[in-house]
Amino acid sequence: MQKDLLGSLYGDFFSPAPSKEPAAPAKKVTTSNSGSAAIGAGTTAESTGEKDPIDNANEALAEAKALFANDENARKVEEKKKAEPEEDPMETLDKLIGLDTIKSDVKELTAFVKVQKQRKEQGLKSVPVSLHLVFTGNPGTGKTTVARIIAKIYKQIGVLSKGQLVEVDRSGLVAGYVGQTAIKTQEQIKKAMGGVLFVDEAYSLAQKDDAFGQEAIDTILKAMEDNRDDLVVIVAGYTNPMKKFINSNPGLKSRFNKYIEFPDYSVDELEQIFNMNCDKYDYKVEDDVKHQIRALITSKKMGSIDNFANAREIRNLFEEIITNQARRVATLENPTNEDMMTICLEDLKDLVGKENKEAPVEESKAQEGIEK
Repeated sequence: MQKDLLGSLYGDFFSPAPSKEPAAPAKKVTTSNSGSAAIGAGTTAESTGEKDPIDNANEALAEAKALFANDENARKVEEKKKAEPEEDPMETLDKLIGLDTIKSDVKELTAFVKVQKQRKEQGLKSVPVSLHLVFTGNPGTGKTTVARIIAKIYKQIGVLSKGQLVEVDRSGLVAGYVGQTAIKTQEQIKKAMGGVLFVDEAYSLAQKDDAFGQEAIDTILKAMEDNRDDLVVIVAGYTNPMKKFINSNPGLKSRFNKYIEFPDYSVDELEQIFNMNCDKYDYKVEDDVKHQIRALITSKKMGSIDNFANAREIRNLFEEIITNQARRVATLENPTNEDMMTICLEDLKDLVGKENKEAPVEESKAQEGIEK
């Protein structure tokens, strides 16, 4: 490839351009009394303003070398990524803030599944176990994150062949016409084969007189039956609507019998999540501002107990604060690294008492769609 590229570059500069017109006769060169050669207009690169072909070729060669260097650097980065071992999913689980009950549940489930698989491989009778799960709880409690970790754990113990997570909701499964929903749902199932299909707000598929949602449910149930050895489905959503959703369909109830409840984060845990974001993106909070941030977190949590979005609320708060900080730092002349890293009291201006205008959908609204 390199040889072809260089050959093409040099060919462009040194090969004569094709022309249908006959070549112009050579200009007559005369010598002045001072001994200098007078050359007809247009006969040299200098007189025409064109670069010397050698200069052009050298520039092209330099560009080509830079191109190859970039390709080589990209290749080395990719090789380094492949060489770095992935973190053990159990270690990733343990590093999550809070979720102690969830961690215990996942570890118990993993141990049971692993042993049953080993018993089967050694010719012993194994207890049938459903790998499909129901995650319940408010938004921002880590359901998607834990689902992704479970997919990797299942791959690690040999239950799944790939261990990827495919996250969908109603819009990713339901189409606008009868018959198309099954096709659309099957496409997502195909992507999830060998891994986990994670259906968020799954109760939205069971609305009253909803043929399209029912078509998606039926397609998923069939896939679970046909691919029981290499497909796991996790459905998630608010607690009460999810229970009604599972109980509304005998097929769902028979396949989903393991529930994991995700509790809301405490104020201490939410503060840890905020500090984790600061560490991740190289920000630091002044000591006299830390208690103000904790007060903001507490106010947000107490102000929307029924529909608090947990980690999502903290991420939004973090983004608001660093946006204010960026606005302040932009007014400084030649800001230092310290200036760009530090969050001060001024960056919390106008945030105290501010209402979140984009609160998540209340559980009561989510419940309306599945009530009979």
